[in-house]
Amino acid sequence: MSKYKLGPVRLRVAPSPTGDPHVGTAYMSLFNLAFARQQGGQFLLRIEDTDRARFRADSEKQVFDTLHWLGLNWDEGPDIGGPVGPYRQSERLETYAPYVKKLLKSGHAYHCWCSPERLTAMREEQQKNKLPTGYDRLCHGKSEKERRELPGFSENPVVRMFIPDDVDLDFDDLIRGRVSAPRPDDQVILKADGFPTYHLAVVVDDHEMEVTHVVRGEEWISSTPKHLLLYKWLGVDAPKFAHMPLLRNADKSKISKRKNPAARLTWFVEEGYLPEALVNFLALLAYPPAQDAEGNDVEKFTFADFSREFAWSKINPVGPIFDLKKLEWLNGVYIRDLELNDFTSRLLPYLEREGVLSGAPSLGELGRLKDVAALIQTRIALLKEAVPLALPFFVADDQLLIEDDARASLGEDAAQVLDAAIEALSDIDDHLASLVGGTDWNATRLEETLRTTLVDGLGKKARFAFGPLRVAVSGARISPPLFESMEILGKTSTLARLHALRESL
Repeated sequence: MSKYKLGPVRLRVAPSPTGDPHVGTAYMSLFNLAFARQQGGQFLLRIEDTDRARFRADSEKQVFDTLHWLGLNWDEGPDIGGPVGPYRQSERLETYAPYVKKLLKSGHAYHCWCSPERLTAMREEQQKNKLPTGYDRLCHGKSEKERRELPGFSENPVVRMFIPDDVDLDFDDLIRGRVSAPRPDDQVILKADGFPTYHLAVVVDDHEMEVTHVVRGEEWISSTPKHLLLYKWLGVDAPKFAHMPLLRNADKSKISKRKNPAARLTWFVEEGYLPEALVNFLALLAYPPAQDAEGNDVEKFTFADFSREFAWSKINPVGPIFDLKKLEWLNGVYIRDLELNDFTSRLLPYLEREGVLSGAPSLGELGRLKDVAALIQTRIALLKEAVPLALPFFVADDQLLIEDDARASLGEDAAQVLDAAIEALSDIDDHLASLVGGTDWNATRLEETLRTTLVDGLGKKARFAFGPLRVAVSGARISPPLFESMEILGKTSTLARLHALRESL
């Protein structure tokens, strides 16, 4: 432990490995990390895996991978260790036992032997009579022997908190100021299987890990009085609390993985969002943009910018709408600002995933991809949108498929246009000129020739003159710039594709 120096603030994110990581994990991590970095403290990752019924073994790795992808890196955690480990709750079961014993001994907790069936019947009766739902304290003050004589007994008891009548329901929140919460009931803190519930584990873990600030969703406001009681009863200092506004769908409902694919962090990777754009967007959801010297909003900023100017008082407590159109726009801005080499390398996984390129592309393919990337960088908002645009450049000429809507767009004069184009393009020299180091087969020469031949010579409007050529070259109605595409494909492939479409008419 001597090699570790604890910072002035220590914050954590504590996801549960019960499926694909929720976008809320990244959202909370961002605000925790921003404050920790600003204050020169530490950011911890803790895995809360006490829900064994919903536990998924692959989920923990997905948490690691997606947060690393976003650049939201932690200083301590299950994968890298730290001074206050272990950082998985399932590996800390012995840690919680002394705290449970202390609460039982002091009378702040008690054993409850009520069976699940009895608890269900109790809640149904309360609801039927329109009474507040909550445990009726049948087991409180009774020994196991006394409770065994009553109906609804279970051999494996849980441990419950004993909430006093004078429980303080108000607390200070860094975002919301003074907050009032509803009165809690006698919450279970140790389950029948010996695993602690969230409420006990989070208090013990945050204390032992010396967490100074707890940043979590507003749905935990109602639990905060319970947690403050536990801190008080255990005789340890409570951290400061900041309850973030919940992310919401357009209909104001809470964003969930069951109803919205964008709730899954892995979805953003699959769709082709840039991690820096998503981080920027998540910050904007609950935080106002900075302003330039003229008072205009600056919506594009780095994590370093965000962390440097961060203040809890600026967070809007109203639940933000998760606007995917705004995110897509922002992602497009980030894509256009990438250096060409960087943009090209980011396209590779998506092209390899769809079989456009192999996992080990040749130098020639990489060189062509860079040329293609330069044509499409301003035309996409998501990296996956590059796949259909790049495909025609990496498919054999005789394997190019003409899409149905593209073929349907061809006019009656398509054959005439193709014949004239083939004749004109056949005369262009594509051999290297030794003195100038290039060929006549370039976008400028191609455009001049085809405009002269088709627009001036045949009297066609450009849209109708070049439409059949675009379909022949790309197989689609919408494609990268035509003349630049022809230059990249080269004379042989271009003419082969024009001939193939002409013969199919």
